[in-house]
Amino acid sequence: MIPNGIKKIWAEGGQAVNGWLSMACPFSAEIMAEQGYDSITIDMQHGFVGYEVGTAMLQAMRASGVTPMVRVPWLDPGAVMKALDAGAYGIICPMINTAEEAARLVSYMRYPPIGNRSFGPTRVNFAAGADYGQHADDEMLCFAMIETSEAVKNIDDIVATPGLDGIYIGPADLTLGLTGKKYRTGFDREEPEMIDAIKHVLDRAHRAGLRACLHNGSPEYAARALEWGFDLVTVSNDVRLLAGAAKDSVDKLRELRGGSSASSVASAGGY
Repeated sequence: MIPNGIKKIWAEGGQAVNGWLSMACPFSAEIMAEQGYDSITIDMQHGFVGYEVGTAMLQAMRASGVTPMVRVPWLDPGAVMKALDAGAYGIICPMINTAEEAARLVSYMRYPPIGNRSFGPTRVNFAAGADYGQHADDEMLCFAMIETSEAVKNIDDIVATPGLDGIYIGPADLTLGLTGKKYRTGFDREEPEMIDAIKHVLDRAHRAGLRACLHNGSPEYAARALEWGFDLVTVSNDVRLLAGAAKDSVDKLRELRGGSSASSVASAGGY
């Protein structure tokens, strides 16, 4: 079986950089997978991605050697198992608030006798290797998303869950959960109480021997997170990167044209 690249990075003492896909497009997945990320996560929760297209995106990324992961829509056994059978090497599950929910997540990811995963590696048997069933339990990464006040309150019980590999902090929902509407939503939190909460979850995960991951909006904040000790950082996503690059290109053109509108630029070009 092809080994999990993220586990290899961690075994060598490194930290991983994760990309994020929200658009249902195998070609954009293929492009992102060639940009130097250690792993790429397909977002089936908030992204516009269904199972069939998500599987095609996993196929498109295979040649790059990047480690593919999936954020499933919810704590649902069918969603978790189908994502694994399609070829995901890691599962990020949203809204894990208790140790009981974390244990259920682990059970969906591991074959008996450890868990309750049904055997049927339809695609991954080809993508990862014919001996997948023998090694999958050791190679698949299981991440519980910590993004509510309840999850923070129960963090010590959650990280004590056998079979859980790590936690993944979602700062936007965590901000809502801890502060209500006191602050705007979003990533890259600067409020002292939010930074304290993020570092607290990081500390509790590491004390339990688990890995800690953080979603970030910018490379600058991701670099800070790595300095804090996070084992994996996600930097932006395909939608934000496309929008940002497109806007920068248009703004730069208008600046070079002395503030000309898009229509006047087009007319000048003979269109």
